[in-house]
Amino acid sequence: MKIYLSADIEGTCGIVDWNETELESSVGKYHKEQMTKEVNAACLGANFANATNILVKDAHDSARSINPLSLPENVSILRGWTKDPLVMMAGLDKSFDACVFVGYHSGSSQNGNPLSHTIHCDYDYIKINGNIVSEFTINSYTAAYFKIPIAFVSGDEMLCNEAKKINPNIIAVPVSKGIGNASVSIHPNLALSKIKEGVKNSLTGDLSRHMIKLPEKFEIEIKFRQHYKAYKSSFYPGVKQINSQTIQFKTDDYYEFLRMLFFL
Repeated sequence: MKIYLSADIEGTCGIVDWNETELESSVGKYHKEQMTKEVNAACLGANFANATNILVKDAHDSARSINPLSLPENVSILRGWTKDPLVMMAGLDKSFDACVFVGYHSGSSQNGNPLSHTIHCDYDYIKINGNIVSEFTINSYTAAYFKIPIAFVSGDEMLCNEAKKINPNIIAVPVSKGIGNASVSIHPNLALSKIKEGVKNSLTGDLSRHMIKLPEKFEIEIKFRQHYKAYKSSFYPGVKQINSQTIQFKTDDYYEFLRMLFFL
């Protein structure tokens, strides 16, 4: 069984401030270690479910936060950015049996995480077919584009609830709950045991239960925090500026949305 794992940091247990997410920050050292531990727990859970190969995408910021020495030896890790439209799902193809997401977080303008954002902080929100989406939604649709089941996600409570709405069979482990500019987190060791057990259970049995169906059409709306970035983006083919801060893009091919988002 071949597993793809995409890992972020803003949904790891205990993190609450942007300084804690930065590679060179002294206060970020602990949280990089916790991110690594949570990814390792997920990999151990996958191995209990008889995973043979695991590709881990370090998908936070510079994509250099995870310590590969702390992971099982059947893990390959993709560090850095490939600079293609798959971005946080780089390296994914149809050869994988399931996708696992660790350390994910609520999207821009949502209040489930003090560090909520989508892709980067230029966006006030991204909507697909009228609904505000998170990086998890965008990336789970990417998995669905390749017809790969989404088995597991960990992160903040709001994000986990969003995942269950996409498919109630996805196993979701909330490790924190946002309250204003703060969050309440479970004990970090408990997070590790819950992630390990959750991934193991998610990869046991018929994986097709985790499959999601892509919408037939995609109407994208992106609101920028700075109006001139909407103006600049309006020159991408197919993009229409609908007000000073907001653009619209329509397609029936999800990859074309990923391409547009990549170039914007």
